[in-house]
Amino acid sequence: MSALAVLPAAGQQDQPAKADESIQVEVALVNVYFTVHDRHGALVGSLNKDDFTVFENGTQQTIKAFNRETDVPVTLGLLIDVSRSQENVLDVTKEAASEFFGTVLRPKDLAFLISFGPEAELLQDYTSSPKLLRAGLKGLHVESDFGGGVMASGPVPTIYQQKGTVLYDAVYLAAHDQLKGQVGRKALMLITDGDDEGSHYKIQDSIEAAQKADTIIYSIQYVDPRYHGFMSGGDSALRRMSEETGGHMFRVSRKEPLSTVFQEIQDELRSQYQLAYAPANAAKDGTFRHIEIRTSNKEYKVQARKGYYAMPASE
Repeated sequence: MSALAVLPAAGQQDQPAKADESIQVEVALVNVYFTVHDRHGALVGSLNKDDFTVFENGTQQTIKAFNRETDVPVTLGLLIDVSRSQENVLDVTKEAASEFFGTVLRPKDLAFLISFGPEAELLQDYTSSPKLLRAGLKGLHVESDFGGGVMASGPVPTIYQQKGTVLYDAVYLAAHDQLKGQVGRKALMLITDGDDEGSHYKIQDSIEAAQKADTIIYSIQYVDPRYHGFMSGGDSALRRMSEETGGHMFRVSRKEPLSTVFQEIQDELRSQYQLAYAPANAAKDGTFRHIEIRTSNKEYKVQARKGYYAMPASE
């Protein structure tokens, strides 16, 4: 994977100038992809630049660019839990994911597939081919809770684990190793009950990696009641990862099957807005800057990442 970093941070660089020329300053823009919902949860897609104001650390910023991003290419990562708790729902996951790839991917879109249980494995690297992704899905199988000390064979490095479900490791590696060097719109979709056991990285590490890669996380909680009862304890972690990165947490149920959830994610991806601003604080000091986007209609809710890290260009 490319080691080049996509920097959501803002900053400035002084350009050399002659004595008879004014000094020109190039300021990097902060780009934010977001969606808007009405009070009933329906997507709102008819707003324009004047309907929004954006704040960084409480200070209003000037919007330099605004677009509707319905057809801009997107890079998607699908992360599927293959731990023992998913054994009875894995076939449904394969079928729904296969249908999703066949309908959502457009020629310029890219997607990759990672499975995770006791370890994380890259089953299919970047491709725009639904056929290759479906072949990767066929390779999904439930991992034993006791990995026997075997390292994953895929290109994604993993931490040695004896047992567990390395959800946070998988998210971190997908964001940091797969997506950080990519440009444009990026999203991760997680299909899991939300439980993590044995990860080397913490949940905050995963969130920070996604934020630094400018990646939205859509969490899909799929709980097998025969294994967990009626509820898993992982919903709070999934909700946190999604809300911090501008995504949404979904819960699979009889009323909302996985195929419906996939359709809702597709609708969100094709109904995004994008705005960009040059931050008043242009220092690249590595700090986290909070972002808030408001609409003129107080009944509307903006779904956007909570902020970004103002990283130096060397990181």
